[in-house]
Amino acid sequence: MNEKDIELKRNQALEYHSSFPKGKIETKITKPSETEEDLSLAYSPWVAEPCKEIHADVEKVYEYTNKGNLVAVISNGTAVLGLGDLGPEASKPVMEGKAVLFKRFAQVDAFDIEIKTTDVDEIIRTIELLEPTFGGINLEDIKAPECFRIEDELKEKMNIPVFHDDQHGTAIISGAGLVNAVEITGRKMAEIKININGAGASAISCARLFVTLGANPMNIIMCDSKGVIYKGRDGLNKQKEEFAVETECRTLADTFKGGDVFVGLSVGNVVSKEMLLEMNDNPIVFAMANPDPEISPEDAFDARKDIIMATGRTDYPNQVNNVLGFPFIFRGALDVAATNINEEMKVAASMALAKLAKLGAGPEIAKKHKRDKLVFGKDYIVPSPFDPRILVWESYAVAKAAIETGVARKKINLDEYKAKLEKMAGVEPQTF
Repeated sequence: MNEKDIELKRNQALEYHSSFPKGKIETKITKPSETEEDLSLAYSPWVAEPCKEIHADVEKVYEYTNKGNLVAVISNGTAVLGLGDLGPEASKPVMEGKAVLFKRFAQVDAFDIEIKTTDVDEIIRTIELLEPTFGGINLEDIKAPECFRIEDELKEKMNIPVFHDDQHGTAIISGAGLVNAVEITGRKMAEIKININGAGASAISCARLFVTLGANPMNIIMCDSKGVIYKGRDGLNKQKEEFAVETECRTLADTFKGGDVFVGLSVGNVVSKEMLLEMNDNPIVFAMANPDPEISPEDAFDARKDIIMATGRTDYPNQVNNVLGFPFIFRGALDVAATNINEEMKVAASMALAKLAKLGAGPEIAKKHKRDKLVFGKDYIVPSPFDPRILVWESYAVAKAAIETGVARKKINLDEYKAKLEKMAGVEPQTF
C-alpha cells in the first residue's frame, strides 16, 4: 500500500472505533424484561431460586447462568500485535476485537479484561479469582517468557480452559497447513527438516505441536535474535533450551541449507531469495511475520516456482489466521464444559482444519477472496475463514476429543451435537 492508502485506512480504522457507540461490543439482554413479572423473575424476588439451586450444586451454574458460553479475553498489553508493550489501555481495541470474532464466528460471548500489572503472581491470582464468572480464559498479547508460566500455573489452578492464543492458535493453524503441505510434496512428517526464525510464544508452541504431529525434534533448528539456538549456548531460558540441538549452524542463513520447511515468526524482510535457493525441492515456506513477512510472496516465487507459501496476511493465499482456531476450539470446549484444552483437543482441531481444506470451497467463498475457485493444493492448504463448515468440523472434533480424554464434565450425544452445529452454521449435514 502507498502512503495515501495507508492514511486512508488509518482514518477509516479510527472512525470505525470512535463512532457511536464507542468501541466494538456491548451487552445484550437475552430474556424478556418489559413487565413487572419479567423483572421479578430476572431479579428480586425470584432470582433467589436459581441462586439456591447453584448453592446446593455448584455445577448448576452452567444451567442457570451464561457461564457456559462466556469467555474472558485477558491481556496486560505487554505484547500487542507486532507493536510491543503498549500497556493495558492500548490493548483494549485488540481484546474487544477478539470478542467480536468469538461472537461472529462461533456465537461465543466474550468480555475483554485488561489487567494493569506486569507482576506475574498478580496476573495469575487476578485471573484465578475470575473462575466463577467465566467458562473459559483466552490469554492474549502477554509477552514471553512470562506468558508460559502464567498459562501453565493457571491451567493447574483453574478448572476451566485456559488458552493462550498467541501460542496455540498459530500452532494449530500452521500445523494444519504443514500437514497438508507435507502431503502435497510427498514428504513424511518424521523426516522433514524445519528451521524456525523466532523463539517467542508462537514459535515455541508451533515447534511443540509439530513434534506432536510427528516431526522429529532433532530435525528442528530454531533461531532467536542472537542466532541459532544450539546445545551449550549461554543464556537460554527453559523454553529455548527445549529446542537446543547439536548443530554447526550459527546464523539464520546457515539453517536454510538442505531444509524442507521454513517457519517465520519473527520480523519482516530477514529472508533473502538466496536463502530459499539453499532449500530442497518443493520447499514449504510459512513467512508469518505481520504486517511484513520474513520474505514477500513476490520475492519468494521470483526465487523459485516450486514453493508452497503461507503468510499471516489476508491479501495472499494460505493465510495462517488465528480466527480459524480460537472461536471454534472454545465452542467445542464450552459445549462439553471441558476443564481444560489439552494436547489431544489441539491436535483434533488442527487435523479437522487439514481435512476440511481438502474439500475446497464453493464459488461464493472464493469470491470473498477475489478468486475463481478454492481447490485443495499449493494455494489452498488451510480453509477459508469464511467457510461456515469450520464451526461443524472443528468444534465437533474438539468436543469429541475432550470427551474421549476425560476432560469433559458434560457428556453429550455427538450425533445430536453435530446436527446442532450444522443448524447453527447453516450448512448441510457433513460427512467426516
